[in-house]
Amino acid sequence: MSEVVYEQRVVRRARYAVAAVFTVHGAVTGSFATRVPWIQDHAGVSAGQLGLALAFPALGASLAMPLAGWFSHRFGARTALRGLLAMWTLALALPALAPNLATLCLALFVYGATAGMSDVAMNALGVEVENRLGRSIMSGLHGMWSAGALIGSAAGTLAAHLGADARLHHALAAGVLTMVGATACSWVLDLQPAEDEEPPPRFALPPRSALLIGAIGFCAVFAEGASLDWSAVYLEDELGSSAALAAACTTGFTFTMAVARIAGDKVVDRFGAVRTVRWGGVLAGLGGLLIVLAGHPAVAMTGFALTGLGIAVVVPLCFAAAGRSGPNPSQAIAGVATITYTSGLIAPSAIGGLAQATSLVVSFVLVTVLSSGLAVFAGVLRAGDRDRPKISRPDAAVPGPRP
Repeated sequence: MSEVVYEQRVVRRARYAVAAVFTVHGAVTGSFATRVPWIQDHAGVSAGQLGLALAFPALGASLAMPLAGWFSHRFGARTALRGLLAMWTLALALPALAPNLATLCLALFVYGATAGMSDVAMNALGVEVENRLGRSIMSGLHGMWSAGALIGSAAGTLAAHLGADARLHHALAAGVLTMVGATACSWVLDLQPAEDEEPPPRFALPPRSALLIGAIGFCAVFAEGASLDWSAVYLEDELGSSAALAAACTTGFTFTMAVARIAGDKVVDRFGAVRTVRWGGVLAGLGGLLIVLAGHPAVAMTGFALTGLGIAVVVPLCFAAAGRSGPNPSQAIAGVATITYTSGLIAPSAIGGLAQATSLVVSFVLVTVLSSGLAVFAGVLRAGDRDRPKISRPDAAVPGPRP
């Protein structure tokens, strides 16, 4: 097929569009998380039953993610993303409607499946825009996801404070986010498969390259999940801090992650993915040492901040490396996403189980070891770290709204 020359302004517009998609995706997550107590009361489930139900989003995502590549090949990248994102935003309304445990589990399975497929589709398009621009943008895109999550959380907190019915809140949020997402999708790259390109299987195991890259993501997400869920408990139980100070530690960790991701692209452009992750692993390992050796809350809080700073850009760089690691980027990205979702699912319970058997300090020794592993194995992200192609898919259509 004839080669298309892309104007930089068109690709930049596509970058802003996919950034808006990331923000919408994050806003759905933030909107849901703040209303979980209302959903629990409405469904009439116990804390243990809620824990069971909350495993279903990760289960749905893990099973559905490999299908995203087939959807993109079948319908084109833009149409697939528009449909998958709309299913995800509309799925926000389902959990609040569930009257019991069985329907809540089903609703959360659908919620997770649509989340995972849209996640793969938007990351694949983000990698494509990054390739065409010839500079790193994936860290900033994930920073926009964090910003969207903060926006959704703020709106949800306000709704909860006002005593709003979550069914109404989530229906309104789903409608607004669906419209915003559909509008943003009008300007993303409309990638189409080549005429002789074989369609990917509807379900396939991750390629070997994705397993190696995913292992790096696993370590980073494990440290992130452990820090988010257990940092406050660590400060209270191990160091005797106040509840307010412990909560401030978790907030500070989240803020550090978001800021580091938004600023991370400039660091990656200057030093490359491998060096960035390697030094990030050093920072995260140092942070872990401060946590486990801390005798004062301020030292542990510094450790958590360093951990967040060190791991912040790892997952975006894993997606970028997966997208450049082989002939089927969507399949590789789906594999990495599945591995990282699994890590996020098991990290909190693994830390709790190890803490019960030994102590919370020992649990964070494990976090420190995994964080330090980033420095050792950063070389697997070398795929595409140099000489990013300005145009990697000459058969894609010029992005723009359909008439």
